[in-house]
Amino acid sequence: MFTGIVTEMGDVISLRQKEAGASLTIRAPETARDAAIGDSISVNGVCLTVVDRGDDGILSFDLSGETLGATNLGQLRPRQRVNIEPSLRADGKLGGHFVTGHVDAVGRIRSKIRAGDTLKIVIEAPEEVTRSLVEKGSVAVDGISLTVVDLSRDTFTVFIIPHTASITTLGLKGPGDTVNLEGDIIGKYVARFMGRDRSKAADERFRGSLTKAGYIQSEGIR
Repeated sequence: MFTGIVTEMGDVISLRQKEAGASLTIRAPETARDAAIGDSISVNGVCLTVVDRGDDGILSFDLSGETLGATNLGQLRPRQRVNIEPSLRADGKLGGHFVTGHVDAVGRIRSKIRAGDTLKIVIEAPEEVTRSLVEKGSVAVDGISLTVVDLSRDTFTVFIIPHTASITTLGLKGPGDTVNLEGDIIGKYVARFMGRDRSKAADERFRGSLTKAGYIQSEGIR
């Protein structure tokens, strides 16, 4: 579990293809200082497991074919920068929102313009992501916890302040670049519940359960 608060930008050293996936090596000195083999680290919003820890802040991860197909990590090249966040400690601060590190889809930056001191970014996203978003709600973009400002069926808009632009990859990316997207987990549960079969038979069963439990009497609800 993560919070979407990026702690540092790491540098990609290599992405080597393997038979069933790939091996990703990055340099992230601040994170590597306290990392151990087996730890979960968010890389551009993707929860990865540390499989090796070297000198000079080097961390290595194995990527499955599923991860390469569902995220933008397969597009990484040496010297590119990535957002890094260690997993949330039980006594840590929840500065952003609950982020699982399980990417829902890959989006694309449609536009990025300056609006005063902030940057307005419009992101194209599939409906499977936008249907779980709400205006003023949370979304993770490349692992960054952001607030949804405007929302349509296939896009959403976020604003980032200079600080966020300076410490994350959103300050470096532009129109056409891809981003990993994860909708708010609370929104996903609500969307899932609302999409369930609300047939008359199901409603009758639900009413029967309430009556049996004593919550409903002949004159109405207690």
